[in-house]
Amino acid sequence: MTPNHSSLDADQIVDRRRMRRKLTFWRVLTVLVLALAVGGIAFMSQRGTLSGVTGASIARVKISGLIRGNQDRVEALDRLGRSSARAVIIHIDSPGGTTAGAEQLYDALLQLKAKKPMVVVVDGLAASGGYMAALASDHIIAQSSSLVGSIGVLVQYPNFTDLLKTVGVKVEDVKSSPLKAAPNGFEPTSPEARAALAAIVMDSYEWFRGLVRQSRKLDGPALERVTDGRVFTGRQALDLRLVDELGNEKTALAWLAREKGISATTPVRDYRLSPRFSEFSFLHLAAVSLLDVAGLTSLARRIEETGTFSTIERLNLDGLLALWHPSAGN
Repeated sequence: MTPNHSSLDADQIVDRRRMRRKLTFWRVLTVLVLALAVGGIAFMSQRGTLSGVTGASIARVKISGLIRGNQDRVEALDRLGRSSARAVIIHIDSPGGTTAGAEQLYDALLQLKAKKPMVVVVDGLAASGGYMAALASDHIIAQSSSLVGSIGVLVQYPNFTDLLKTVGVKVEDVKSSPLKAAPNGFEPTSPEARAALAAIVMDSYEWFRGLVRQSRKLDGPALERVTDGRVFTGRQALDLRLVDELGNEKTALAWLAREKGISATTPVRDYRLSPRFSEFSFLHLAAVSLLDVAGLTSLARRIEETGTFSTIERLNLDGLLALWHPSAGN
């Protein structure tokens, strides 16, 4: 190799290293800018949760999907109770969820009602734990075709006994007592275990019935009729006194004006209970795209694979359920 060629190769190596350093610098800068932008948007969304509700407005709260324990939601409702909002309209579209989660939400809404005029609007579904949450309000409005009810409690568990026999697998355990970890799904449920579970379910069911009795002023045959686990349309629910009125948000505003003296022209502003970065799907796409541009393709793919910014919740409902699901027959 001639000296000129050697010098040329050395210059190329230096140039490449210089370009790599520059590229690395811009990659790091891009990620930092992205992080600051995401942090700023998240901060503003948190601020917007509070500052968006003023003394001249009514807060609109949406409760949808499966209901589980959520301390952030409890704290957000507490902040709303201490805000200057004149009233609260709760929109519910939920099949229910865990009994404990629904009770937590019910208690939080009950405390909110003690501080602010509150009315519930059933958008499409207020079943089981969703209806339990609605009971916290003194006035429930539903659309004619809304589904309301499914007042009941259940516990479900799979039983793999026959499957294990087929594949020739036997699960053994050592227990301190016969009812420990029963039922476990690996052996037939004993009558004692089934009776213990039934006692738990019925105790929670009686508590749920008590809420309906107290809130809706129902008793005797009227209470029995609405607490057998079925769902009703809004029209049926009105006749059965599970709801107070048919309508929508305009109906709720009219009720607030009529009963609470709040002008029906008062602006209604959304109040987000639990702002999460995962709700910003455009940020998800932007983050992955920018990481790709920055050369961090493996990190971008990791984000997509693990669902770090996924807007689809992974459901894990454990324990007693106050949940309506047609295919489950409850």
